[in-house]
Amino acid sequence: MSSDPQKVLFVDDEPALCRAFARTFRHDPVSVHTVTRPADALRLLEQTEFAVIASDYRMPGMDGVALLSASRELAPSSRRLLVSGCCDFEIARQAINLAGIDQIVIKPWENDELRTVVFTAKRHYAMAREQERLAAELHARTVQLEQANLDLDAKLRARTTNLLDSLIAALDLRDTETLWHSRRVASYSRRLAEAVGLGSTEVDDIERGALLHDIGKIGVRDAILRKPGQLTPAEWEEMKQHSVLGYRLLHGIDYLAAARTIVLQHQERWDGQGYPAGLRGEEIIIGARIFNVADTLDAVTSDRPYRQARGFDVARAEILRCSDTQFDPRIVAAYASVPDAEWAALGAPLLSVERSGERACAPPLAG
Repeated sequence: MSSDPQKVLFVDDEPALCRAFARTFRHDPVSVHTVTRPADALRLLEQTEFAVIASDYRMPGMDGVALLSASRELAPSSRRLLVSGCCDFEIARQAINLAGIDQIVIKPWENDELRTVVFTAKRHYAMAREQERLAAELHARTVQLEQANLDLDAKLRARTTNLLDSLIAALDLRDTETLWHSRRVASYSRRLAEAVGLGSTEVDDIERGALLHDIGKIGVRDAILRKPGQLTPAEWEEMKQHSVLGYRLLHGIDYLAAARTIVLQHQERWDGQGYPAGLRGEEIIIGARIFNVADTLDAVTSDRPYRQARGFDVARAEILRCSDTQFDPRIVAAYASVPDAEWAALGAPLLSVERSGERACAPPLAG
């Protein structure tokens, strides 16, 4: 239904008053429509929107208050005027409460006064319509901007995920244990973060941090990284720098800011005996504390060069034993709330792929 700020509808059962109303505006840029029956007015309002609806009060079949009240459903934006030869308090109360009128015009009206009242109502209508238009335009632009941001964010996530996969693949060329270990620890860390009760954004950040935890090993010399025997104290000190190297490697990627801190702190311990900073307790971010439990879960249940994988029941016993020393007790409690069968089912696909020797595409990150 189109709107026109110049259209005015006048309803009165006396044709003479309808003609008088129209004459009042004959020299003004106003399109006046008059009807003598309320039912005709309501049918007209179903087809046309008027800036102003003015109605006589006393009419057969339906009075002006009832008509203007019904018009609120058909034309909620229109301004409403009640025209009456007698207007007591009760009529005024009904007109305001039921019909939402702007003003009551007393018969016989003064032409200049009537014109002032109608023009004021028209201006209010035009202003309200313009505000609605601007609000709708602003909403449309906001929706477009939000969609553009979503598209940009999706592209950024896709590119960053590709970057993560490329980084892990590059590291896997040097350290063949990294790819599937990182994927399993990322999967375990995600589930554990959910068990702790963290929000989706934190869960995604923790998964990415777990995936990238060893990325700093790219900067560790092959002589150390691939050494088959035990590392010397000096070599071990160099190896321990991989968390700092990984932190530096991810510098400047805002999308990975939270994950980057997990990379830096993933070897810290609850009791302060970890590295590189010897952080203690809640000085360690929760993502790194979650990773520590997930990392031990994978270490115990996956094959290592020096031993075969052990059961998830063994991993549980080890994690519970190290609660409040190596691990945050709160994180251990969350881990313990998840059955061993669920942890096993979570790790089984990646353990199977690793044991098959497959080096094809790793499964995509969640989030």
